[in-house]
Amino acid sequence: EESRAQQEELQRLNAELEETNKGVVALYSELSAELEETNTGVVALYAELEDKSRQLRLASEAKTRFWANVSHELRAPVNSVIALARLLLAPDADPLTEEQRQQMSLIAGSGSTLLALVEELLDVAKAESGRLEPHLVPTDLRTLLHQLRGTLRGMARDGVRLDIPDVEDVPELVTDEVMLTRVLRNVLSNGLKFTTAGEVRLTVAVEDRAGRPWFVFTTTDTGIGIPQDQQDRVFEEFYQVLGTHQRGQPGTGLGLPYARRLTSLLGGVLTLTSEPGAGTAVRVEIPARHDLTTPDASQPGAGDVRTESLVVVDDDSTFVELLRPVLNRVARKVTEVSVSSRAVDVIRAERPDAVLIDLAMPAPDGYVLLQSLARDPETAHVPVVVLTSSDPGDVDRSRLTHARAVLGKTHLTPERIALALAIDPAGPDHTPPAEAGEQHTSGEATP
Repeated sequence: EESRAQQEELQRLNAELEETNKGVVALYSELSAELEETNTGVVALYAELEDKSRQLRLASEAKTRFWANVSHELRAPVNSVIALARLLLAPDADPLTEEQRQQMSLIAGSGSTLLALVEELLDVAKAESGRLEPHLVPTDLRTLLHQLRGTLRGMARDGVRLDIPDVEDVPELVTDEVMLTRVLRNVLSNGLKFTTAGEVRLTVAVEDRAGRPWFVFTTTDTGIGIPQDQQDRVFEEFYQVLGTHQRGQPGTGLGLPYARRLTSLLGGVLTLTSEPGAGTAVRVEIPARHDLTTPDASQPGAGDVRTESLVVVDDDSTFVELLRPVLNRVARKVTEVSVSSRAVDVIRAERPDAVLIDLAMPAPDGYVLLQSLARDPETAHVPVVVLTSSDPGDVDRSRLTHARAVLGKTHLTPERIALALAIDPAGPDHTPPAEAGEQHTSGEATP
């Protein structure tokens, strides 16, 4: 009887265990189904995020291309307007009435402002795509500050004092002079824009950091200030602080983001502190000598090269006309060729010391013409410098191995051309430098 009772108890326990196992299996199946459903949702969400990320990346690339293309298209006509206005204002030009001179000055000034904006857009596009690099040269800080003082003095309102100091006995500064000028001009002009009384002051200090000198440029103003909750947002592209003070003020919201990006490229940092009603302070810190090394456009004698004869091949008559005074300072004789199909014959006949070739021309274009010159024994030895209205970094370098240098058409100067012609090629298979003596443009209107 005891054995039978134990057997019955065992059967009861087995039944309970079997029932429990059924519950566990059911729960496991339910959890597995829920987990599988969750995993399916996660995979779908991940795929959606990947798709959104791809769309955002494509949109960003499209925006960058749009900026670059629009900037390139705008630069050429704006440069022409500025250059023509300056030709009319030149001391040796036909005399103008006082009213005409004032009107031409307004045209030149407005054109320079527009060109500076176009250049900023182009540099932002370059920086976003990683193609904006500083061109490091020894920089005369005293001259740079003097130029800033003259450029910005006219922006100060009545009752606002602009204080930009002279500097003495400072360490040598090796940086991108144009980038630094743009950084300081942006932060100073921002201060002047929103200061109605008091002063906008720039101070320059040198600090020793781990045995290396750093320059610290601090701009302070007595303007309206920036609310705490918007001090980070002012570094967003195209964002402008909301308020009645913003109405009627020119600007795109690119100034501070652009200045911070350029400061970063110079190896430094830009920080901002502000208090509403008490003004704003912007601190720009850069090393006295950046570690990045680039070709030095200020090499002694680089601008002293003068050739006997030069041939320029370009179908843009306006550009050639604007470039003519520059070329006359580089070569004693300049031959212009507007039809590229005649270029090889002209170069054979003239036997010039150097040739400038535009890339974008009706067939044969600059690429084809360059190859023709390289194949011809009579012209293969002639130094060639390529001109382009596009970004020099965008050209097909593999087809330009015969060229000594690639120069952007914006702001060509005798020094840049002379430096390009003075560069010794490394051999028949060398790759031309991106820009011989090229600097980022500073808004000046030199053709």
